[in-house]
Amino acid sequence: MILSVSRRTDIPNHYADWFLNRIRTGELYVKNPVNAKQIRRVDLSPEAVDCIVFWTKNPSGIIDRLDELHDYHYYFQFTLTGYGRDIEPGLPDKKKALIPLFRKLADRIGKERVIWRYDPILINDRYTAEYHEKAFSQIAESLSGYTERVVVSFLDMYAGIQKDMERFGVGEAPEGEIRNLAGRLAAIAGEHGLEIVSCAEAMDLETEGIRHGSCIDRELIERITGKSLPVKKDRNQRPACGCAESVDVGAYDTCPNGCRYCYAVRSAARVRANRERYDAEGEMLCGELQK
Repeated sequence: MILSVSRRTDIPNHYADWFLNRIRTGELYVKNPVNAKQIRRVDLSPEAVDCIVFWTKNPSGIIDRLDELHDYHYYFQFTLTGYGRDIEPGLPDKKKALIPLFRKLADRIGKERVIWRYDPILINDRYTAEYHEKAFSQIAESLSGYTERVVVSFLDMYAGIQKDMERFGVGEAPEGEIRNLAGRLAAIAGEHGLEIVSCAEAMDLETEGIRHGSCIDRELIERITGKSLPVKKDRNQRPACGCAESVDVGAYDTCPNGCRYCYAVRSAARVRANRERYDAEGEMLCGELQK
């Protein structure tokens, strides 16, 4: 079994205590996000977990506690973009805090196990294609030697973020603009020795130098674990997603990062209400098991 920790919330940043407590107890419970009455028990024993895939924008909550995962294989998807606090209000300074954290994590666990994510790419009057090209180049230079792969994707206009995106003047970028920017990003990645892949991107960008990627990557996990995994494509994700099937242990409406493009949060009020229910010793994240 592959654990996804988590597409739905930033567990390494905000809920590391809970997750590591569950690792010690050997189990957790997670709600089906489309059927709240359906609860799954997840076996967290090292024998049951082939690999843990962490998703984060700030691993500060877990980075000094990785020794507690000594019996597990894992890697990180680390999102690091060029946006300011208008788009990502809950994150610390990129240059002063997050880039040093990225490097520290890579030094600790190896550059092959820290994947840089530059996504989603949204375009408006401030965050133009030229802005992204410059920001991507600066971050790529800062991370040179600390990662081997960068994942990019262009914004999908989910219904839940449409109002926010309209407020920031973000719309669907023309295909030509996407392709031109993709080609420039691919060239920059190549200059810094980075493999560049796309995440759940319906558009084929191979001619621009970006192949379709898999964030929960069976081949990478097999290299990390040293064993073959008979896992299938995850049918619960978007059709263009190439990820292997996994068990996500997070919960929607629990991440306080506040990113304006986030599909996993319906409102800040829901996040506050759920965080009031957070118990680091609980069996579920921001909830409790009912009879």
